[in-house]
Amino acid sequence: MTSLDGVSAINSDKNSSKSIEQKILEAIVEARATCEENGMNSPNCTVAWDIVEELQAEKAHQKQAQNRQTCLESYCEIYPDALECLIYDL
Repeated sequence: MTSLDGVSAINSDKNSSKSIEQKILEAIVEARATCEENGMNSPNCTVAWDIVEELQAEKAHQKQAQNRQTCLESYCEIYPDALECLIYDL
């Protein structure tokens, strides 16, 4: 697999049902195989590990985005009947 094939494969996998953890594991296996085949100092090896790093960063961003909550949201979880938390349909 060339470096560009790996990037396009990751982009196409974003729409599939695989979890990000599974994609990371597959990318690590692919990176190890690429480095073994082409050498540790080859450009393909570098690109393969860059793909792993990008996937890990995406996982961290997704996890962080799930944990973001505003002060009002936190307050409304504790006091759902407070005036500030009531939602009116107009």
